[in-house]
Amino acid sequence: MARATARSGQAGSARDRLLDAASRLFYAEGVAATGIDTITAEAGVAKMSLYNNFSSKEELVAAYIEERHEQWLRLYRARAESAATPHDGVLAVFDAYLDHASADYTRGFRGCGLLNAAAEFPAGSPARQAVRRHKEEVESILTEHLTAVTSAGEAARAAEHCSFLLEGAMSRAGLEGRPDRIVRARGLASALVESL
Repeated sequence: MARATARSGQAGSARDRLLDAASRLFYAEGVAATGIDTITAEAGVAKMSLYNNFSSKEELVAAYIEERHEQWLRLYRARAESAATPHDGVLAVFDAYLDHASADYTRGFRGCGLLNAAAEFPAGSPARQAVRRHKEEVESILTEHLTAVTSAGEAARAAEHCSFLLEGAMSRAGLEGRPDRIVRARGLASALVESL
């Protein structure tokens, strides 16, 4: 999620440059506030390149949401590689969010990019459904780690609790523009897992 350098027409396919530009702009400015002309200018490509790669802005938004999901999974997997215990696995989820919060953003950290995007769309929209699936996958990862230390029912309850801690911390961290709340939530989750 680190800041990219495609802006001045550097290497990368037009699709990659468009997606990178859209990612930066959607996160910094919002989806609705970011027009196609701004995205193509930021990407350093002709407007036709956008329509050669994405049939519409909606398709670009869907690709943005999918890419943010994949970025988070890469952050999580990198952290999970060194997780020796289920406890470490749960903390790897929080650490992936800390990595997200510590990335170099053009206009600073604004919280979860997926939730920010979802807030702009009506209930039931494909974009909101995609974000919901991401959050469900995160909770499923937590449940998987916790199932190794407690019953399935208790693991599901603890995973939901950790998920609430994480989402609340991300919201507050986004409002405050710094990751302190995520660090605190990580500590609370650690104590919860140790108590199981």
